[in-house]
Amino acid sequence: MADGDTISVLRGNEKVNIRLYGVDTPEKKQAFGNQAKKFTNAAVRKMSVKIVPFETDKYGRTVAMVYVGDQCLNENLIRDGFAWVYRKYCKEDFCRSWLNLEASAREKGRGLWVDPEPKPPWEWRKDSKKKNDWWGRVVR
Repeated sequence: MADGDTISVLRGNEKVNIRLYGVDTPEKKQAFGNQAKKFTNAAVRKMSVKIVPFETDKYGRTVAMVYVGDQCLNENLIRDGFAWVYRKYCKEDFCRSWLNLEASAREKGRGLWVDPEPKPPWEWRKDSKKKNDWWGRVVR
């Protein structure tokens, strides 16, 4: 498992990388990144899961809803405060109800929302790229 919003699932003998649809969890090096990963791991480890695919992303991952029994992992991550609704990509009608779940988690201080102003992962990734920039002098 790479992080809280990406899992690997065996389909027969084939390993399939799944990117959870419509959610974005903190990155591993970001505050609450490890907690989001642990939440996902605890929910799905060694479980049979139902995958409802939407598309394949540019990294070759299947973007999908993941169900353990009747529980939707994507939704539970938001409800328990370990993910943001990924507004840029969450376009289905149910995404509106997820925004309400996110607001409720924020109001109740669940998970990452204990921080009054947590940085969304898409902003953190953008800032991290800037930190890798550097200057040098051309020698030839």
